[in-house]
Parts: sequence; C-alpha cells; structure tokens
Amino acid sequence: MKLLRYGPPGLEKPALLADDGSMRDLSQHVLDISPRMLGPKVLDELRALDPATLPKVEGDVRIGPPIAAIGKIVCVGLNYADHAKESNLPVPGEPVLFMKATSAICGPNDAVIIPRGAQKTDWEVELGIVIGRRAQYIERKHAMDYVAGYCIVNDVSERDFQHERGGSWDKGKGCDTFAPIGPWLVSADEVNDLHNLDLCLSVNDEVRQRGNTSTMIFSIDEIVSYVSQFMTLNPGDVICTGTPPGVGAGMQPPQFLKPGDRMRLSISGLGEQCQDVVTWRPTEA
Repeated sequence: MKLLRYGPPGLEKPALLADDGSMRDLSQHVLDISPRMLGPKVLDELRALDPATLPKVEGDVRIGPPIAAIGKIVCVGLNYADHAKESNLPVPGEPVLFMKATSAICGPNDAVIIPRGAQKTDWEVELGIVIGRRAQYIERKHAMDYVAGYCIVNDVSERDFQHERGGSWDKGKGCDTFAPIGPWLVSADEVNDLHNLDLCLSVNDEVRQRGNTSTMIFSIDEIVSYVSQFMTLNPGDVICTGTPPGVGAGMQPPQFLKPGDRMRLSISGLGEQCQDVVTWRPTEA
C-alpha cells in the first residue's frame, strides 16, 4: 500500500496510489495521514479498501510530504562505507546520529532553496524509515514490528554550515526545504528485500549517486533498535538511514548545487522525487 498526501502546503488531503497509478482520495475514511493512522489496525483497514470505490484525484496536483505532523527526523551519518571513504572519515563503530529540523520538511517535488550565505549546498538520497508504534529500548529482534513503512528522503546539506562553522552538524542539515520526503509512504509489507534496494540521484540528468542498501554498514533493524536506546521513537517519526557515495563534497573537484539545477531521486519500489534548486529570497523567510 502506498499512502500519500496531495494539495497546497498545509491543506493536503489523504490519498492512496492504486495499482493502475491513479491517486484515490481517502478523505471519506481518514482526515489525514497522521501519526495516529500508522498503527497496524488502521493500516489494515485502509489496505482492505477497494481503490476502485474511492474518488479519483484528477488533474496536476502537488504532492506533499506523505505524513502530517512528523515529530522528529533522526539521521544516520556515514552509514555506507564508500561514502565514509569519500568523506575522508573513518567507518563508524556505532551509528552516527544527528537531527534535521521539522521545519526543513517539504514535498518531494517542491523547490529546494539555497540558504542565505550558503556556499556548498549538497545532495543525499536516502531510505527513510517511518515509525508506526511507540518504541523505547526495543531489542533488535523486535525492531521491525515498530516500522510502518518506508519513503525517499533527500538529506540536503549545506557543507559550509555543517563542517566549517563549528558545533554540531545540525545547522547544516536543518535549513528550510532541506528534507523533501515522499512521494509516498510504502507500507512495510510491500518492501520485500530492504537490503537490496537501488538508490539513484542525478543533477541536471547526470547521475551523481548510484548505490544499493546492501552496502549499508548498519541494517534497518539495527538502526531502529539503536536509536530507541537514546530517545523514544513515536509514530510518524522518520529515520534517515544514510547515503551512498557520489555526494558533491566527495567529487574531484567538489561540485555543489546552484540555482537552476534540477535533482531527481529514486529508490526501488518507493517512487521518484524531482526538485528544482532556487536561491533564497526574503519573502520566503
């Protein structure tokens, strides 16, 4: 099952993606794809609906983030050994955790804004884990019971803020529009082989990142269990699981995003994103 939200920012409506590729409105059944809708019971109820009986969403509509009111975004850094190598950093012995601000969240095809004063805005295609049940101090063997589904996240990063301005990584990760999520939330039962998903990102139709989740250092169940040892995970929280090699900072010479660029991202079975890069304007603050 693929759940999504469509409509203007702040006014999104719930929908699901039918097998024929059409979007079907869920407003008669749920108010929104909110965190409280992500438990097994509600997901089973939605799964039982016949898409043919639901109103078809017509026209060219904006796709929003697939989950409303995401509580937090937890990210795992350097989770692909070859990405750690291109970053000139050692392979971590434990997951490296940082946070992205929820104010960075935007739709999968919304414009990405280069922040004021930015010098090195970069791209990162990542598999996102969406939590479906409250998780605290869970064992690895039970971790997958707490996952509602998966999505694509572009962990957009300003490397100058991240690495050259002191302090934590967070200020280089949490700028507005730095977390495009979607296009849909794919329920866990539809993702058969989590550790064999192809990831791809291109800039201006030139492939920059191509990887596979089989090369992740820490597995999905390990990540969910690990994060739950340090903070309670709530329904609707998103965990970004790291990016494969090919980021702009790792290129020789480094290359970064500029206004007018277009990013395209995909992960096997999870859909595609497309973002135009624009410069910051005071009216967007």
